[in-house]
Amino acid sequence: MISKRMSLKLVAVVAVALLFMQGLTSCNSAPKKADEKSAEVKKEQFIGLQLYSVRDDMGKDVAGTLKAVGESGYKFVETAGYGDGLMYGIDPVEFKNLCESNGLQFLGAHTGQAVPTEETWDETMAWWDTCIAAHKAAGVKWIVQPWMGGSAYESLEGLKDYCEYFNAVGEKCNAAGIRFGYHNHDQEFTTEYEGKPLYDWMLELTDPEKVMFQLDLYWIAEGGKNALDYFEKYPGRFELWHIKDEKELGESGKMDFASVFAEREKSGAKYGIVEVERYNFEPIESCRKSMDYLKSQDYVDFYE
Repeated sequence: MISKRMSLKLVAVVAVALLFMQGLTSCNSAPKKADEKSAEVKKEQFIGLQLYSVRDDMGKDVAGTLKAVGESGYKFVETAGYGDGLMYGIDPVEFKNLCESNGLQFLGAHTGQAVPTEETWDETMAWWDTCIAAHKAAGVKWIVQPWMGGSAYESLEGLKDYCEYFNAVGEKCNAAGIRFGYHNHDQEFTTEYEGKPLYDWMLELTDPEKVMFQLDLYWIAEGGKNALDYFEKYPGRFELWHIKDEKELGESGKMDFASVFAEREKSGAKYGIVEVERYNFEPIESCRKSMDYLKSQDYVDFYE
């Protein structure tokens, strides 16, 4: 009888030990799965490059430069070389195919025209028709104008003319399935009309259905404003970001990208595009270092 009781106790002890070991195994496996999932997400980071960053190289060797951009880890490009229906002198579809052969999607473009007068309106709109058709043929998702003429910075009336013009261009782009937007520099924040920054006027005078904004994170900071304030006041208007620093990303130590990314959804940002305008290294190397910097930051959450 005693022996039988001891056997039952032994079985019970073994069972408890097995359950304990199973629990340890489950606990230990959870962090591993989380780590694996985290690593998998990082591999899917979807960041583009504004090709103005490698403007001189694009002028010399388009194919070789796109190859280097793809090898640097970028997933798509935004051009800055449209003219007469061509992208860097290349047929739009051929350019798209060249991008894709280097692991890059051709998603966006920078181009534009100054606000037309009443006499030149039809001519300017015809230019846009050709431009939009070329980009549509390449499957581009957005066209952004990255500048305005001096009249926009001289009077509120001059700015209103630009906003009406942008609404008209945006309507044309919408009809082709392309988003139209505007990219800022610092002057839009340092110029004020009636005590309000020019950029705020633009946000209020343009139709959100026709005009979105590509917020340059560096230039808004240089203009003395905080991107987070704009996300709060104008949520959803900033469908694109230019992720930029003084030179390579992270180089200046002045940019607080983490706090901006924390409010990405409120901003409306769907795509993040690196732009490097000044360099400590050769341009393509500066772009590579900027991509490496983003890969090392856990807060970056742009995915395909």
